[in-house]
Amino acid sequence: MIQRIHHLGIKVRDFDKMIEFYKQAFGFEIVGQELDLSFQLPKDKAQLRPRVLMMRTGNCFIEIIQNLSLPVFPAMSPSAQGSIAHFSVEVTDIDQEFDRLKALGMSFETPGPEHYGHVKSVHGRDPEGNDIELLEIVGPWDCDLNALLQ
Repeated sequence: MIQRIHHLGIKVRDFDKMIEFYKQAFGFEIVGQELDLSFQLPKDKAQLRPRVLMMRTGNCFIEIIQNLSLPVFPAMSPSAQGSIAHFSVEVTDIDQEFDRLKALGMSFETPGPEHYGHVKSVHGRDPEGNDIELLEIVGPWDCDLNALLQ
């Protein structure tokens, strides 16, 4: 069952400048640590480590994403720099929702959700090509919205 939109991913060119901008402009604070997704890159591109960081203000999360031309983000268009990359929908049973949404016309880049320790996630596209991430929290995570709602 879908619970809520979890976060928006925002593509940026200048990672550090945009982190500071969201701090200053909207009061966002860094949550957790910068993600290291270099393990998903081919060995010859691992030094180009994409930068990803979650930020929070109130009960709103954003994900700042840099280096989108790298294949670690196959579902995202590298030409869409400076735009919203995707929105994330938190679900309680990602495998069931994956099948249900696929039957309703969503396409997915992978054969199913992938497990990242604290979350399971999969990116898909709606019938018009908008990127939507399905996200199931499966372990302790700094970005668990339930903690904010208590």
